Amino acid sequence: MRNYVAVDIGASSGRMILGNLVEGKLNLREVHRFKNGFTFRDGHDRWEIDGLIHEIFAGLEKLKQEGVTECTLGIDTWAVDYVLVAPGGEKLADPISYRDSRTQNKIAELTSEIQKDDIYQKTGIQFLELNTLYQLYAEDQELIKQADKILLIPDYIGYVLTGKKAAETTNASTTQMLNLRERLFDKDLLMHLDIDPCQFAELTDAGTYLGEMKPKWHEKYDIPACRVITVATHDTASAVVGTPAKGKNWAFLSSGTWSLIGMELTAPNNGRMAFEENYTNEWGAYGTYRFLKNIMGLWIVQEIARNSDSRLSFAEMADQANQYPFFKQIIDVNDPRFNHPVHMITEIQNYCRETGQDVPESIGELTNCVYGSLALRYAKELEKMKRITKRDIEALYIVGGGSSVEILNQLTANLAGVTVYAGPAEATAVGNLSVQMITEREIKDVDQARDLVRNSFDIKEYKPQKIESASVFEKYDKIIRNK
Repeated sequence: MRNYVAVDIGASSGRMILGNLVEGKLNLREVHRFKNGFTFRDGHDRWEIDGLIHEIFAGLEKLKQEGVTECTLGIDTWAVDYVLVAPGGEKLADPISYRDSRTQNKIAELTSEIQKDDIYQKTGIQFLELNTLYQLYAEDQELIKQADKILLIPDYIGYVLTGKKAAETTNASTTQMLNLRERLFDKDLLMHLDIDPCQFAELTDAGTYLGEMKPKWHEKYDIPACRVITVATHDTASAVVGTPAKGKNWAFLSSGTWSLIGMELTAPNNGRMAFEENYTNEWGAYGTYRFLKNIMGLWIVQEIARNSDSRLSFAEMADQANQYPFFKQIIDVNDPRFNHPVHMITEIQNYCRETGQDVPESIGELTNCVYGSLALRYAKELEKMKRITKRDIEALYIVGGGSSVEILNQLTANLAGVTVYAGPAEATAVGNLSVQMITEREIKDVDQARDLVRNSFDIKEYKPQKIESASVFEKYDKIIRNK
């Protein structure tokens, strides 16, 4: 029985999942879980990257103690953030979080030098201030000059483990610096950043063998013999691989800290409508594109929990939300004020007050407001996608941690008028493991991987229920338009 290990690190936590094929089903077991987060240090919100790497070795040591002597390993994380690496291989500083304030107004500054249309035609990527393009525009120029390589987070971790540098394409595309036609980092954009193309590693597709673990790590830690495979290193790309979809007319929603709603295409769509609606064309595994929109997601609910000292579990928050009528209060979940506020509860209350709505007070009311607003945004984006792509959407597959929020799934089905299939919650790890299995030739391709997901996990179905939605959408449009 072959052993596959998914290292899946998100903005708030990381975990290591052991995967095996057992009697035609994918068996998962969480081996190690650890916390993640940024702290304000040296003038910026920074990730503790060394701590994350230490946790990976801690998880591998657990595996060895349990008798696992050989495995393959794949790494996926969040996108856009990077590490500047000196010629000697050491990092020049801990990476800065995409939520750091340094990129404020940087889109406006950069696009005063290069037209927005030109950037979108080159890259097909949506304009978000957190994109690597604007982070590097705001970066300390002396540090950039000292850097031999600029490695995104999962590529840097892979480099530390193996000594091999790569720029995996599903993640590299999120930088808003890859040229869709040339399939290289765009020289004009890099010129405006005063960055040499050689400062990026060679572009590498998902499913490429990266290397063996460095001998020094075996000397320092008691870990299995490990072959590192470059999987779809952007967690959303892995989640899409792990989506149990079938047929053609479907959309996905990777629901977690962020909500990524989109369609899997075989060619990018960077036309005028996509540009005006700020849709993105992130590169996917195996020649696909993730045509999607970023939505703030469950980060808002996570912050409500943190602001209330986590008195209630997320399941209890959902139960309390269901005690109130939905859509009494509506917020624009993508308003920048919700990106990293000092106090999320106060920010939501101020938004409702400013838009003439009743102010939510209890945790249940606040959570109800967020769930209803998320479902409305999901339904709106699905309609936009249908218009832009000229394709119907008959099913929405919700994967990730948010797939377990039943009331949100049902609200989305009702408002969007499509059948929702929810699960698996571990789709990112499943996609990570699937790419490893395809690379090792234990399964054939993504279609077989998705068949495996459907046969291995409980996928819940939510049929749309008839509701009076016209007045709700009218209220939503009025609030968004007048804010």
